[in-house]
Amino acid sequence: MNQPAAMGDFLRKRRATLTPADVGLMDYGTRRVPGLRREEVAMLAGMSVTYYARLEQGQHVNASDAVIDSLARALALTDVERKHLVDLSGAKRRTTKTMRSRPDQVRPGTKRLVDSMGCVPSVVLGKRTEVLAWNQTGHRLVASHLAFDAPDTPSHRPNMTRMLFLDEATRALYPHWRTEAGRAVASLRLLSGRFADDTELAALVGELTLKSPEFATMWAEHPVENCMSGHKTLDHPQLGTVELGFEVLTMPDDSGHRVLTYTAEPGSETATALARLQRAPLAIAREGASLDQAV
Repeated sequence: MNQPAAMGDFLRKRRATLTPADVGLMDYGTRRVPGLRREEVAMLAGMSVTYYARLEQGQHVNASDAVIDSLARALALTDVERKHLVDLSGAKRRTTKTMRSRPDQVRPGTKRLVDSMGCVPSVVLGKRTEVLAWNQTGHRLVASHLAFDAPDTPSHRPNMTRMLFLDEATRALYPHWRTEAGRAVASLRLLSGRFADDTELAALVGELTLKSPEFATMWAEHPVENCMSGHKTLDHPQLGTVELGFEVLTMPDDSGHRVLTYTAEPGSETATALARLQRAPLAIAREGASLDQAV
C-alpha cells in the first residue's frame, strides 16, 4: 500500500473538513473550495507551504514526531486520527520491505476462551478482519448461513468486511447497514495504516474497491475510527430484531487479533433470545426453523 500517497490523501481530506473558525482564523467570506487552504495549515503547523504541499503530494516519508505533532494540532486531529497519521508517516515502520503475507492462526488459548463463553456470541478476527474462529453462538448470530468450520480453512475463511459489502445474507442482518458499513471502513483504514506491508490486506481493499461502489466511495473519504464498543441492531432470521452491545478485546501483542463479543442487558428480551440461540441445535438454526420449536 502506498503510504506516502495515503498520508497525502488523509491530510487533504482532513483539511477539507475544517473552516477557519474551527482553528481560530478569520474568515473573509465564501471560498470557492471548502476547507482550509494549504497556506493556512502550513502557518498553523509552523512549516513552509512548500514542505506541506510535498506532504500532501505524497513526496515525503518518515516525517518526524515534531512534524506529526504540528500537523495534528493544526488539523485538530483526534487521538485516533493522530495515531493513524503516525502509521501513515512511516515513523514507526519496519525497515524491511513488503513482507509475504502468511495465513494467521488463532491461538489455542484464545479459542478456548471464546468456546468457554457459550452464552456470549464471540468472533475472533485477524488483522485483515478475517474470521479466525467463533463460538457456536457467535456463528449462529452473524453467519448461520455458513459452515461452522469455515474459519479452519485459510483460503476460504469468512471475512467480516467482505461479507458486509458483498454477501447479501450479511447485509440483510443490518437494518442500519450504512452506519455499520461506515464503521467497518473506518476501522479498516486504521488497520491499513498499522499493517502497511501486508499484501493480503492491500488486496482486500483493492477487491472491495473494484466490486463495491459503496465501499469505494466510503474509502475515498478516508475515515478513521477505533471501534472498540457500541451498539448494533440486527434483523436476525430466527430471532427477529435484536439490540446488542458489542465490545472489541484487542490482544496485547502485535498480531492484530481481536475478539468481538456481543452482549445484551440482563433480563431483556434480547438476552432471552441469545439463550435460545445458544441452546438451539445447529442444524435447525441453519434451516431457519423457529428457535422456539428447537428448544
